[in-house]
Amino acid sequence: MTSAPGGPSAAPRPDAEDDARAAVVRAHRDEWATVLAVTVRTARDLDLAEECVQEAYAAALAGWPLDGVPRNPAAWLTTVARRRALDAIRREQAFRARLPLLVEVPDGADPDDPAELAAAEPEGLTDVGAPDDLLRLVFLCCHPALAQEAQLALTLRLVCGLATPDVARTLLVSETTMAARITRAKKKITAARIPFRTPRAAELPERLPAVLGVVHLLFTAGHTAPSGPELVRGDVTDRALGLARRLHRLMPDEPEVGGLLALILATDARRVTRVDDAGRLVRLEDQDRTRWDREALAEADALVVGALRSGRAGRYALQAAIASLYADAPTYADTDWPQLVTLYDRLLELWPSPVVALNRAVPLAEARGPAVALAEVEALARDPQLERYPYLPAVRADLLRRLDRPDDAAAAYREALALTANDAEREFLADRLAGLAVAASRDV
Repeated sequence: MTSAPGGPSAAPRPDAEDDARAAVVRAHRDEWATVLAVTVRTARDLDLAEECVQEAYAAALAGWPLDGVPRNPAAWLTTVARRRALDAIRREQAFRARLPLLVEVPDGADPDDPAELAAAEPEGLTDVGAPDDLLRLVFLCCHPALAQEAQLALTLRLVCGLATPDVARTLLVSETTMAARITRAKKKITAARIPFRTPRAAELPERLPAVLGVVHLLFTAGHTAPSGPELVRGDVTDRALGLARRLHRLMPDEPEVGGLLALILATDARRVTRVDDAGRLVRLEDQDRTRWDREALAEADALVVGALRSGRAGRYALQAAIASLYADAPTYADTDWPQLVTLYDRLLELWPSPVVALNRAVPLAEARGPAVALAEVEALARDPQLERYPYLPAVRADLLRRLDRPDDAAAAYREALALTANDAEREFLADRLAGLAVAASRDV
């Protein structure tokens, strides 16, 4: 058992530094959002909270090799981060004049007294990061005072802990643009004095579309990591699923909340089959359907039925219906491709997104042939929103390969490779490209 933060240190153990570094990496991956969400309540300022959390992780790197990894890393990190925040507040006597009120102070408490602020916060080492903390952080990021692009960027940065380059890749903009967008969003929260709390019932409808959007994007960022060696970031998908469940408990009669939960359940049910034992990407048609999470799929189906019967089904309910229809087929070949195209057509009416139109090309190719699908993908290539979207050249390459146009397919695969930063996807694309070269050599 480690000593308390700031306590005496033992002598270093052999390999302790490597063990500690690995533990800090895991804690950053699994606990970043939790530690930040709790620290925001004390710090009252996003920049200060981020700085204090970063300092806590640095303290862990320095202290854990000597003291050992604590039993509850999140609690240790939260305690250190909150103490750093309180110290900063004490040093800045005029903080209330320049920082937003990001904590609800109990009646009678002096909001300028750091001691009372500390007393108002839970100090127990086993009760940090309740689900409401994360949900409050999401609602803060999705305040209507912020533009949608800023809401999405801020949530991915703060709730996911994604690095700015990964946020930029996810939202299809340059790293410089994304860094400026995140900075402006934080400044606006400070200037507008946006409170750190779950919205009141009357405020929920106005906030809901943005919150649903960022939770969905959060799941997407975990389902296929923007960069790195792993295809899936399970910590991020689990966080998105937990937030979706919390929203569903908060608003059980809202069809789109149920639709989002169903979409995440139906999509994540395939998680263990999306890569093989070596971590290589496995196409949907090659996945072992007997290993899919049937309990999650059944829950998703029930939610989809409820959303569709409500008569108020929106984009998430329709996306969930699409995901469920893919999963319901006993084999890939038995998928109801015409029905999928119909569902995508309805989805495009509600949400005319070029990404949706690109996804529609997959069932369209099965239902009407790759030539028909390719014509639509070629038209989408002129959309500036997809200029750096790696899945457009990847889909185009597959269609060209099926149409026996290997040179054009190879060029498209190379374009997709240049835009892809996830190692598992890059390996998959490289294998497809190599397969074209092998086929060409056989034809010579």
